[in-house]
Amino acid sequence: MFKDDLLKDKVIVVTGGGTGLGKSMALRCAELGAKLVLTSRRQEVIDEAAKEVAERGSEALAQTCDIRDYASVEGMVAAAVARFGRVDGLINNAAGNFLCPSEDLSPGGFQAIVSIVLNGTFHATHAVGKQLIEQGEGGTILSITTTYATHGSAYVLPSACAKAGVKVLTHSLAVEWAKYKIRLNAIAPGPFPTEGAWAKLMPPGMEDVLSADKIPAKRFGEHHELANLAAYLLADGSAYVTGQEITIDGGESLMAGEFNGLTLLDPGNVAQVLAMMRPPKKG
Repeated sequence: MFKDDLLKDKVIVVTGGGTGLGKSMALRCAELGAKLVLTSRRQEVIDEAAKEVAERGSEALAQTCDIRDYASVEGMVAAAVARFGRVDGLINNAAGNFLCPSEDLSPGGFQAIVSIVLNGTFHATHAVGKQLIEQGEGGTILSITTTYATHGSAYVLPSACAKAGVKVLTHSLAVEWAKYKIRLNAIAPGPFPTEGAWAKLMPPGMEDVLSADKIPAKRFGEHHELANLAAYLLADGSAYVTGQEITIDGGESLMAGEFNGLTLLDPGNVAQVLAMMRPPKKG
């Protein structure tokens, strides 16, 4: 889909870049010529991801960072500049989430997720943004939100609140920082299976709740699809796209329509149901 040098020599920071979707996006950026700054609290996972970046012909700095701590984030950005001389982009991917009835949610549990998702995204955005402003050549900040950031969702209250904040942060700074040629966009993924988060959010017994059959595309997302979308939004060719949240979910978020549930039925059964609803013909 893309030229091999689409992101050539761009230096891109990926928070939570050692596992899951963060790693998939980082590796795709590496394939397209980018240099990566991979961050995580766990050195071993970003070290392994950095090796995979090298296998794709690029280079990566594996820098531990706790995005909940602004000083740690500032140190990470400084290390990136010391290694590569600049920063061109940021993927805010690091997150946390768990399922819990809200009446059982503790203030500490709520704060734990908000601290990572909202505060951490602000910290990384602010620190990288200041570096981009200082460089004076613009840049791109991409945040991973969620399809329920708009309407909310049961059992994930902290995540829904925090991701909604990230969405508004994206809209706000896209306007404020446009004068610096800094673009901010977000991607709202639907279900994309990962080894870590997927296991926590889809325990045994949840298969029917998060069934691919309830998605119009009849399948879950594949990592390369999200990674390609991220690459496009980081590339210069999307220079007129800013302040947007782009959904990639196979149509899942559109299923709230009142009669969309009929699409889950066999077409023959739908015809039968509709026939029963029609008034009888007058003799």
